[in-house]
Amino acid sequence: MHTAHVGINVTNLERSRDFYSAVLNLTTLRESADSTRRFAFLGHDGHLVLTLWEQSTSPFDTHAAGLHHLSFEVPSLEDVRAAEARLHARGATFAYDGIVPHAEGASSGGIFFTDPDGTRLEMYAKDGVAGTAPHSDAPTCGFF
Repeated sequence: MHTAHVGINVTNLERSRDFYSAVLNLTTLRESADSTRRFAFLGHDGHLVLTLWEQSTSPFDTHAAGLHHLSFEVPSLEDVRAAEARLHARGATFAYDGIVPHAEGASSGGIFFTDPDGTRLEMYAKDGVAGTAPHSDAPTCGFF
């Protein structure tokens, strides 16, 4: 079994669609302009990855039960760097400066940031990350 797609509630469909499309290189596969049922299906190479539902009136709440963060694995560290540049250009908020390892001594790692509604996101590569982990005794992705 594997995850088929992830659905996220958002406060502004256009803003979130533009963010995820630009940052993750996703394309809009389907979208509803119906004012009572607004949604967008975003994908990569024709495969559904993310669905956005304009059903929220407030930002992501890190203190409520539910989603902790959403993580995207990319093929290489260069892909992480390219996404990081796109995020900086959009003025995104990062949990840490630069690319960080998942744990002390790990070669995997990436960037940790939020979408326009404050949903916590991660983009990482399996190899090539060096440096000091933000948390030496726990996974980096667990505490941002």
